[in-house]
Amino acid sequence: MKLRAYIETTIPSYLTAWPSGSLIRAAEQHQTKLWWLQRDQYELVGSELLIEECSRGDALAAATRLHALEGIPLLESNEQSNTLLLELIREVPFPPKAVPDANHLALATVHGIDLLVTWNMRHIANPVLQKRVEQVCRLLGYEPPTITTPGMLLGGNSDDRR
Repeated sequence: MKLRAYIETTIPSYLTAWPSGSLIRAAEQHQTKLWWLQRDQYELVGSELLIEECSRGDALAAATRLHALEGIPLLESNEQSNTLLLELIREVPFPPKAVPDANHLALATVHGIDLLVTWNMRHIANPVLQKRVEQVCRLLGYEPPTITTPGMLLGGNSDDRR
C-alpha cells in the first residue's frame, strides 16, 4: 500500500519556478523535480487551500502550478479540521500570517495522511514548532503526518543514490 502524501504549496512552486539564483533554493528545486519523477510511489493529495494558494500571483506561473496538480484528489475542510486549526493557532501558537500553514497541517492530520511534503521550514517543517504541533494533534486524538521534504524522500544525496 502506498503512503498518502499531502502536497503543500511550496512543492508545486519549487517544481515549476524558474531556477533560483540561490544555490540552496536551486538545490531544493532540483530535489523537488527528482522527487516529482518518483511521485507514483505515493498517493498524492492536496486541498482547496493548495489550489487557492497556487492560483495567486503571475497568471502564467499560476497556470503552470495548477497544471502540475491536475488529477490530484483534494481533501475537504470539515468541522474536525477547523477545530484542530483553531487549537493549533491558539496552542502552538502560529502567527496570523501562518494560519494557512496551520490549516495545511490540520487538513493532513484530520484526514489521516501519512506524509506532509513541504519546503516551508518557517512554520511547517520547523522542529521547534513541530513538537508542539504533534502534542496538540495527539491531545485531540489525531496522529500527525510525518513532515518531510522531497530531498528527505529521495534518501539522501540525490546525485549519489547507490
